[in-house]
Amino acid sequence: MFQIQKRRLGTGGPEVSAIGLGCMGMSEFYGSTDEQQSIATIHHALDRGVGFLDTADMYGSGRNEELVGRAIRDRRGEVFLATKFGNVRGPNGEFAGVRGDADYVRQACDASLKRLGIEVIDLYYQHRVDANVPIEETVGAMSRLVEEGKVRFLGLSEAAPDTIRRAHSTHPITAVQTELSLWSRDSEAGVLPTVRELGIGYVAYSPLGRGFLTGQITSPEDFPEDDFRRFHPRFTGENFNKNIALVREVEAMAREKGCTTAQLALAWVLAQGDDIVPIPGTRHIKYLDENIGALDVKLSGEELRRLDEILPPGAAAGERYHARGMETVNL
Repeated sequence: MFQIQKRRLGTGGPEVSAIGLGCMGMSEFYGSTDEQQSIATIHHALDRGVGFLDTADMYGSGRNEELVGRAIRDRRGEVFLATKFGNVRGPNGEFAGVRGDADYVRQACDASLKRLGIEVIDLYYQHRVDANVPIEETVGAMSRLVEEGKVRFLGLSEAAPDTIRRAHSTHPITAVQTELSLWSRDSEAGVLPTVRELGIGYVAYSPLGRGFLTGQITSPEDFPEDDFRRFHPRFTGENFNKNIALVREVEAMAREKGCTTAQLALAWVLAQGDDIVPIPGTRHIKYLDENIGALDVKLSGEELRRLDEILPPGAAAGERYHARGMETVNL
């Protein structure tokens, strides 16, 4: 089997593939979906040694967990599986708030285990922090899932530094997941230093800027009608024009280096520390292989400085979520 590089989640956590696979777009948010294509992509990921798969109960209102479960049914031993709870969806898929109360934690875990068709979740994240429930209650309930053998390791997503500290003092947190890419560098100021101090691993989602940093997007009209990026602050209006100009500079640098724009952007994330594991999402085998190729792209100090000059923290125009989405991050 192909041997992919490994990285450890935190000082005492598990080893996982140095790049993971985000499965969200296989079921929702990025236009039309093709289940057989997605399952083939997951199988190809496992063939290449990419066993760190990321899903959540809200993706496709449970359909994504069911899809991933079908894909790994005969290959469970090759997978380190992460899923999440906390973002509640209504009967028509509408966002119905965030829950972190103890009863909901248990209900959500049992439902995810059933949809995934597995006996234990390797890494269980609270997807968003519930501002109305003390983090100690939520993580306390999550720790009982560990004691019962339903979950192996605990994680948080989009939690603020103080919340991470309080959670970690309740039960060891193995990984924190937030957005990190050349155009989303907020975590460098607070979250990354905090998890490093505490010995917690860091998982970078949307490391390709929701596709913007691949260089393949030229206009907002490139997106299907049901693609959520049509309404995303960074993909609309004057923000789009400002951001595409920055990406053009990254594209030029990638051409000079002889790699793709996506590989250069991923290589930058990988170069931020051996404790960081990016989880780019894709439904396509060719893009999966391209992403894996980023592991072979090494950046010099001068190249890293050049990228810092092109896209320093705060350079991207527009918030990374719409207003309601921003209300649920960094809590």
